[in-house]
Amino acid sequence: MEEHTGGPTTPSPEKVSTAKSRSPSRLSRIILSVVLACGTVCIILAAALSFPHTSPKPLLQVVRFNFQSQPGSQVNQSAFVNKHKNTVTYYVTSPNNQTSSVLFDRKNGYICYKPSGRNSCYLRMMDAWDHEAVQMVFNLSDHRVDPLPPPNNRTQYYREFLAVVPGRQVRPEEAGEAARALCEQAPIYWVKKKEGPPKQRLIYLCVDICFPSNICISICFYYLPE
Repeated sequence: MEEHTGGPTTPSPEKVSTAKSRSPSRLSRIILSVVLACGTVCIILAAALSFPHTSPKPLLQVVRFNFQSQPGSQVNQSAFVNKHKNTVTYYVTSPNNQTSSVLFDRKNGYICYKPSGRNSCYLRMMDAWDHEAVQMVFNLSDHRVDPLPPPNNRTQYYREFLAVVPGRQVRPEEAGEAARALCEQAPIYWVKKKEGPPKQRLIYLCVDICFPSNICISICFYYLPE
């Protein structure tokens, strides 16, 4: 009988190659899992750190005021207060259903008029009274007063004359973003206050606007002689 010596058995080449191929595959999965976990943690941390720095959006951007309509009254206007852009825009509708716009731009210190039925706008600088009137509307917007009081027996009426300066077209960059948005592609001309037109100058347009201070102004335009 033959005796078999019990020496160590040598693994076959196929088993060695299979073990070697499994080892890198398992290592790759472990590395990939670690990378994905680290990436997820980094994204969460970045979102958490950036969240406190984002400025909260204001809850209220635009406030609208409507004038009360009384029987027989021809007043039909509304005021839009945009706190973000620091503007107040009046929309005045005439009895024949044509709407004119008057923009008070406190950021640039301008008043922009867009009369109905005309393919042009008019711009002038705000004065102290204009700033006070706009501030009153802003104060009302803080208290959410709606609607605005209509004209009554104590309302004071004034007429304001604005002379259109010939050849003084406003450049788009100096008109301001709000005026450009209101006028769109219409040309904008400079106007300035005058005591009144000479007899030979005709008033071609008037826009009536009322303020919360019981003051109504009829704004009339005419051209200066060239």
